[in-house]
Amino acid sequence: MLFTLYLTIFALAIFIGFEIITKVPPTLHTPLMSGANAISGITIVGALIVAGASSMGESPFVGFLGFLAVTFAMINVVGGFAVTHRMLAMFQKKKR
Repeated sequence: MLFTLYLTIFALAIFIGFEIITKVPPTLHTPLMSGANAISGITIVGALIVAGASSMGESPFVGFLGFLAVTFAMINVVGGFAVTHRMLAMFQKKKR
């Protein structure tokens, strides 16, 4: 019963996220991505809690999912900062 609830929430989150991202115009995508890095930081904290739960008696599968969540959230944060850095570099004066 609980697994079905979690699976439903996960599926709805995927659908809503896809719909929101596809509706964003390209000119707004990069600024929104840089702003979303703070949200990804919160995701990392939650993923670390889940990854640490496996040492508290949860199944090893939960720890593995937590590890994957930390990995993907870190990729998202690093990629977001890289894109933001590149975007800001476009507005700097070029040195001669």
